[in-house]
Amino acid sequence: MTNAKKPALFLDRDGVINVNHGYVYKADDIEFIPGVFALIRRFVAAGFQPVIVTNQSGIARGMYSHEDFHQVMAYIQRQFSAKGIAEVPYYYCPHHPQYDTLENPCGCRKPAPGMLIAASDELNIDLGRSVMVGDKVIDIIAATAAGVARPILYDLAGEQRGQLHEHEQLRRVMSQIEVIDDLNLLQPL
Repeated sequence: MTNAKKPALFLDRDGVINVNHGYVYKADDIEFIPGVFALIRRFVAAGFQPVIVTNQSGIARGMYSHEDFHQVMAYIQRQFSAKGIAEVPYYYCPHHPQYDTLENPCGCRKPAPGMLIAASDELNIDLGRSVMVGDKVIDIIAATAAGVARPILYDLAGEQRGQLHEHEQLRRVMSQIEVIDDLNLLQPL
């Protein structure tokens, strides 16, 4: 007997969970986005598994270490716990093509769908019923490439909306992409 797959609430970190101050790697620099805790609790109550998927090129750039990143994630997890949210699995890409010595481009750095697919395989996620909330067009490209049913662009400043139409791979799914500027309004369907 196999366990039924569950939908995920995929969340980018910097820009969706916390304010993106640029290469956030210290707990003191974490400033949570208003509504993010309530958003996660709403989706968990509706049966979604929250999962963080985040590019962390600051590691490849030598700005901070894997350990620094994990320490910040431990801090975020403690804050989640204090708000009644169980531990949230996370996937991260430490690569950047200009700073890595990889022979081939990695498959995990968004806009590649590798982190979402890995989460799907490891956590028994149904991508076809899942949601991805990201603050950049690359998050939306990764979500659509992975087959995520509901890609959502959280674009508080309105800086990313215009870029959606510039990407060939998004034109065919444009009607499926939601654009929001308030996490408090986002509801499970």
